[in-house]
Amino acid sequence: MVPMADQHAFPGDFLWGAATSAYQVEGAARQDGRGESIWDRFVRRPGVIEDGSTGDVACDHYHRWSGDLDLMARLGLRAYRFSIAWPRVQPTGRGAINRAGLDFYSRLVDGLLAAGITPFATMYHWDLPAALQDVYGGWRHRDTAERFGDYAEAVLRELGDRVPYWITLNEPWVSAFLGYHVGVHAPGERNLAGAVAAAHHLLLGHGRATAIFRGLGLSGKIGITLDLQRASPASDSAADAQATVLADGMTNRWFLDPVLRGRYPADATDLVAAHGASVEPLVEPGDLEAISERLDFLGVNYYFRRLVRASRDGLGWTDIRLPHARFPDIQMPWNVDPDGLSEQLVRLRDEYAAPSIYVTENGIALSDAPGPDGRIDDRQRIDYLADHIDAVRRAHAAGVDVRGYFAWSLLDNFEWAYGYRPRFGLVHVDFASLRRTPKASFDWYARLIARAGAG
Repeated sequence: MVPMADQHAFPGDFLWGAATSAYQVEGAARQDGRGESIWDRFVRRPGVIEDGSTGDVACDHYHRWSGDLDLMARLGLRAYRFSIAWPRVQPTGRGAINRAGLDFYSRLVDGLLAAGITPFATMYHWDLPAALQDVYGGWRHRDTAERFGDYAEAVLRELGDRVPYWITLNEPWVSAFLGYHVGVHAPGERNLAGAVAAAHHLLLGHGRATAIFRGLGLSGKIGITLDLQRASPASDSAADAQATVLADGMTNRWFLDPVLRGRYPADATDLVAAHGASVEPLVEPGDLEAISERLDFLGVNYYFRRLVRASRDGLGWTDIRLPHARFPDIQMPWNVDPDGLSEQLVRLRDEYAAPSIYVTENGIALSDAPGPDGRIDDRQRIDYLADHIDAVRRAHAAGVDVRGYFAWSLLDNFEWAYGYRPRFGLVHVDFASLRRTPKASFDWYARLIARAGAG
């Protein structure tokens, strides 16, 4: 029997949604005045994308958004989280606004509202205009935070009367550390000091956009989305326990603390300083006050538990992966553990007095091929989603103010450095024909949402 989460444990206004991001689904990379992003450039480096693919076409959502909206309505979504591509709106990241780009998002928002689906807009999901990388070194320079504020004001003035929920940044840890330190994401740099600077300036951009939102007097709500994992030691050793604290500091607390407490975690800043990457010179008067501007909500992206082992390499810790018998087809090196989600949500309440929370991404990558009858029986995804929705239910029952859940993703899409191999979608996309086929998980999630709406 297919599991069904206890949707009746959630309040009637709980937002059941699905999510995508611009570069992963839109395509139309060179149409209607869109500028080049750092991802358009990065994907053309030999060997950086597993299958050598690009997001030039992706799911062609830019041209097929109306049909995708029909799928959302069929799914019964109460909310849809999408991102706005900065280079589509402001091709060089500075100066004139591209009217055709803004008009695309205006049509999408109007279509969502007409279908009774709440728009949840993300201002930045990693697609920095390449011109800002060229001129400023991207997020390594404070000026990029200022330019982000200008861009945020443009989209807020255009769409703020119709979009009730705004996310400033998606997963700034990924943008900063995978992009500027590890080098597996755009812009593909490998410098810890550059990553630390990028992280600070991303947060400054968040603060500036939030202040602009407040200054415009908009009636909606604004927050930030962080990727948060519970970090647990891989053994009972004191070394692994210490490494786990550092891993938590370098991933979760590096962003939670400045956003919700107005300071950086001392143990993590000491760690990077020992490797020549001091935070202190970056922080100017007023920075931390701007970064910790009041949030209306916190978005949480959760996929896995981090298992940590002490290491003499890098920053002193490494992630390890354990096989998971229940999800043999998982396509990403992740430790599936839904309990980690409920633990993280409770932690946010207890340690950070976090505002209301939305789980803005949660999902699993599988291989997902159609069977002989054309159906895609992705029951491992159904199990994964059911387990994690139940984890949200348990956190809600424990008193955590969690108000929505967004499955990642509505569509199979371009999965960054992994290309098109991992499939996260509730809807299968044939990337040759771009034909959409709802999977078994689509039908399961539709039933869950419908039953939730029945009271």
